[in-house]
Amino acid sequence: MEKTYTGEVDGRSSTLFTAAFDHTTGAGTYVAMESFDGTLAGRRGTFNFAHSASTTGTNREGDFFVIVPASGTADLAGLSGTGGITITEDGTHHIWFDFDL
Repeated sequence: MEKTYTGEVDGRSSTLFTAAFDHTTGAGTYVAMESFDGTLAGRRGTFNFAHSASTTGTNREGDFFVIVPASGTADLAGLSGTGGITITEDGTHHIWFDFDL
């Protein structure tokens, strides 16, 4: 899966995504690993991050989000931290990073 980001996070990522999901109840869990290329807070480079979450069909729980240690390059070398994803009612995904350089 290819994703495009705009805003403070600006660039694209290639994503490996897998999920176990029950279409009848809406319950399931996903796991994703992303390789990002672009800018983060105006700094250009690449880095990897992983995230996952579960749902019982009506909620989102057990969120996990981490920047892969030592994966940053160029202006993002030394990047570390976490982040998160929110999803609006229309299905739009918003991502943020809590990071240190």
